[in-house]
Amino acid sequence: MSHDELTYRIAFASVRGMGIDLATKLLEVVGSERAFFEMNERELRALTGGRSRIYSDFYRRQQLERAKAEVEFIAGHNIGAHYYTSPTFPTRLREADDAPIMLYSSGHCDLNAAHMVSIVGTRHATPYGVNFCMRLLQDVSAALPQGLLHRAALRCHVPTVAVLPRGLNRIYPAQHRTDAVNIVRDGGAIVTDYLSTDEVHKGNFLARNRIIAALSDCTVVVESAASGGALVTASLAASYNREVLALPGRVSDEFSTGCNRLLRTNRAAVITSADDLLRTMNWDIKAQQPKQLQVFPTLTPEEQAVVDALRTGGDMHINDIASALQQPVYRVMSTLVELDCKGIVSAMPGSRYAMAIR
Repeated sequence: MSHDELTYRIAFASVRGMGIDLATKLLEVVGSERAFFEMNERELRALTGGRSRIYSDFYRRQQLERAKAEVEFIAGHNIGAHYYTSPTFPTRLREADDAPIMLYSSGHCDLNAAHMVSIVGTRHATPYGVNFCMRLLQDVSAALPQGLLHRAALRCHVPTVAVLPRGLNRIYPAQHRTDAVNIVRDGGAIVTDYLSTDEVHKGNFLARNRIIAALSDCTVVVESAASGGALVTASLAASYNREVLALPGRVSDEFSTGCNRLLRTNRAAVITSADDLLRTMNWDIKAQQPKQLQVFPTLTPEEQAVVDALRTGGDMHINDIASALQQPVYRVMSTLVELDCKGIVSAMPGSRYAMAIR
């Protein structure tokens, strides 16, 4: 699209409350995005019969100025802009009545891939949840020609899409910057409906959940406390007529409470393996037998010692691993980094580690 056309579309998309339904109705009346901004306030109010502040000359000038700055940012950073009438706009997202009408992306992942899965959970992931995600991604990617946790997907070479609660000018939280770079480099994408000049607000995190839910065919809830963003995403997915699956857990585990409640109230199907996902979605697996994954590559003696310690001790703090092996912490850390890169161990919050594969 032309520079001017993109400017007007970005400005139109950034109008407060703008969604697909409102955009469609407004354009039927005013004719085009350009006309919406070029009409004076009196003409626009008379034509639409509306009294909202979005019709004021001052407000619309503000949105145009912001849009002009955004076009420069997009051009300078190789950002994709997907308008709701464009073929590149995600078809699934267009089906959600509260979807944004513009989506910005970094990367070249196909947002209209044949199979899309949202995986959500708690920030306080346990080894149980992390190991399940690794097995799920490995098995799904082996069973399907294409399959979407982000680090687990990267290890399995499955394109993954991360949805940000802010513009693409800055990764938030900052510690995820390396992951974001790897996602884009390995065929995935980072997407958002926010401009680079938008501020981060608490409500952004819940608002972005609608995109996570709507982009996919189904949502898998791996772990969740009694409340939280994962359950909000599951509720949104159900409202979009998407399938919801949940991983059951022990009744005594805090971060299985939400999943168990979804299952108890029949708001989610049980998932314990990739087979459950494939059957629920009625997705055909590859005709050929999937190639056996090499569970463990050749390990050095130092790596094998760490693996043996984790197999025996389970989820362990790095200091405890070093003590068990009678090695300096710095040497154990180096070994753990190598094992993490190979996808054999998983780094957990609080400098703890656990086996990623059995």
